[in-house]
Amino acid sequence: MLYVWAALVTALDQFTKFLVKTYMTEGESIPVLGDFLRITSHRNPGAAWGILAGQRWLFIVISIAVIIGVAYYARRVKSGLVRAALPLLLGGAVGNLIDRILYGEVVDFFDVRIIHYPIFNVADSAIVIAVGLILLDAWNEYRRERVNQA
Repeated sequence: MLYVWAALVTALDQFTKFLVKTYMTEGESIPVLGDFLRITSHRNPGAAWGILAGQRWLFIVISIAVIIGVAYYARRVKSGLVRAALPLLLGGAVGNLIDRILYGEVVDFFDVRIIHYPIFNVADSAIVIAVGLILLDAWNEYRRERVNQA
């Protein structure tokens, strides 16, 4: 099921990016919830906030390492939270990897303007949720160990 869910995350990511590239010009912005949330066609050659812009091959290598790591680790994981996180992490990594290989940059479009937050996409969202689930699992494990030691 890991690969089925990861494929669905990747497909949703690529479909939404296709829509943005097809129906919007770069820089165009459409309000969804006033100025709080907009769909803004943006290209990012780096990471969040354009960090390490132009380091395409570095991000390709990191993405491939994440994909291999998830495939390796998935067979060993017992935690339900981590098992839920891995398809999101894998699908997000593959989604952004496709962009980096094909275009040398990532298509971003979710533009949350309540704070100065980078424009992001479905793959980024999946990765952030996955990392959050993994951190929550680590916190739960830490708490269980402390209870057992007491």
